[in-house]
Amino acid sequence: MSVKKNKKADILAVAKAARVSPSTVSRSFNHPELVKANTRKKIDAAVRRLGYIRNRAAQTIHGIRSGTIGLIVPTIDHAIFAELVQSFSDAVEELGFTILLASHGYSLDREYALTRKMLEHRVDGMALIGIEHSEDTYGLLAQQAMPSVLLWNYAKDARLTCVGSDNLAAGKLIGTHIANLGHRNVATLFPPLAGNDRAQLRFDGVTQALAEGGVVPRNDWTLETPYSVAAAKEAVDALISDAARPTAIICGNDVLAWGVIHGLMRKGLRVPQDLSVTGIGDFKGSKEFEPGLTTVRIPARQIGAQGAKRIVEAVISEAPVVVGDLIPPELIVRATSADLSNLTKF
Repeated sequence: MSVKKNKKADILAVAKAARVSPSTVSRSFNHPELVKANTRKKIDAAVRRLGYIRNRAAQTIHGIRSGTIGLIVPTIDHAIFAELVQSFSDAVEELGFTILLASHGYSLDREYALTRKMLEHRVDGMALIGIEHSEDTYGLLAQQAMPSVLLWNYAKDARLTCVGSDNLAAGKLIGTHIANLGHRNVATLFPPLAGNDRAQLRFDGVTQALAEGGVVPRNDWTLETPYSVAAAKEAVDALISDAARPTAIICGNDVLAWGVIHGLMRKGLRVPQDLSVTGIGDFKGSKEFEPGLTTVRIPARQIGAQGAKRIVEAVISEAPVVVGDLIPPELIVRATSADLSNLTKF
């Protein structure tokens, strides 16, 4: 009994099904910005219907674009970068490209290795998180003349095009807010600062603003813990173990703030009646949290969408896009911070 093999669809079959020329199909894959969106949709529908698979290996050998942008983030395990990844992916897709996503677990050495792998897969451009990267990574991107963009942080002196917010300013906003509420016994809970320029800049901003308000946190109230609600809940024990507990806890991101609030509730303490708690990020859920979390909004969706635009511009123009974009942070005051005079006396 013989088994009939299905003939694989080719570009001619796709062109016929989409009622366009083979050159238009090719252009849609290799230079999508030159093809109308409606035409790309017809071609995509034909590709799906026929199960057509491009031979990218053969194409990249001949210098044709792969249609992919590499995006390496520190983690995909938490909500921290979820909105940015989603908005970046959506915007890239609208511009005719797709993303190849990886995470390095806050290891710059691993980030370098992943960058090499993505370049081996012939991505058309690279997007990295933050300003701090190894010299090997920067050197590799320069050697390959790879269109690249840095996301999340903005710095005027960045070595590559950057699209992001000002994390130092974000830290200052929340530090000033707490100092202006009259708090002088202030604790900080941040993720590990080593190799994390976002957290370091936020911490520097907080400490600068507190110092300007005459507040110097005690060393034993300056804590670091992993990005984890559970870890933050445990860290609360160290902050309220003696009678001279802080009246406010500033967290380096909303995830840690959520954990701190849960930890305080577990100990029978109320927010903000007993302690004020703040975050940074304004993640999904922070507004709906009970009580609503006071935080600093880092506009992740805007950063992702604008970053996608910049990297696609660089790929299409085949020249570095040196323009960067600063998307300012915004203080969002909700229900977890209160004037010191309104707190329970103890």
